[in-house]
Amino acid sequence: MIKKLILSLTIITSFGLVAQENTTGPIVFELFTSQGCSSCPAADELLEQIDEKYKDQNVFVLSYHVDYWNRLGWRDPFSSESFSDYQREYAIKFNSRSIYTPQLVVNGNEHFTGSNRYKVNNALEKYAKSKTKQTIVLENVKRDNTELLFSYVVEGQEFNTVTLTLVVSERITKIARGENRNRTLKNTNIVANRAVSREKSGNIVLKIPEWVSENDELSIIAYVQNASLQTIGATKKEI
Repeated sequence: MIKKLILSLTIITSFGLVAQENTTGPIVFELFTSQGCSSCPAADELLEQIDEKYKDQNVFVLSYHVDYWNRLGWRDPFSSESFSDYQREYAIKFNSRSIYTPQLVVNGNEHFTGSNRYKVNNALEKYAKSKTKQTIVLENVKRDNTELLFSYVVEGQEFNTVTLTLVVSERITKIARGENRNRTLKNTNIVANRAVSREKSGNIVLKIPEWVSENDELSIIAYVQNASLQTIGATKKEI
């Protein structure tokens, strides 16, 4: 299957990506958000600020757009049922009876309202002191208009899953209906697709959604979690 995909790809880019050695523990912010939620824009803005301020450090931000707000007047073009299901995995971990937006999960260890700047700053200070022995290597990247193909290797301590995401740097959207009608929203590091593996190495094929344009800045963010969903390693590379 992989060989056929490689042969069929009209290659636009083809290069190797290697994660740098970094003993500082990662800080991964996962924001569960929606364009249909009136409380989410403040969290989206804070996520953008984190990304801008810490972009040269071992800090990674991901915007997962959930789909359960879509029935209330505005269909979020970046939303996915699978992202809502992923959020439910965290609800089980945190013994929560429900899921909500904007929810910000930090390193799979804690969660709070995504617009809470005080808790964000506390998390940044706390997790900056952590260490990691995990390295993720990304290489052999090939992309055409519909698919992204690459390989990965996880080196270091034992882990449960590695999540590999295709991320769109930013989008600005004019909202016509729903709770945010007549507003213009900016979303940062939007997860367009993801794959989850339990193997230490492998080949990944990610479909590129139709809403992704050739002008979008894309990257791969990969992060490793243990059985309790705690993040123990991460890396990012622009495509």
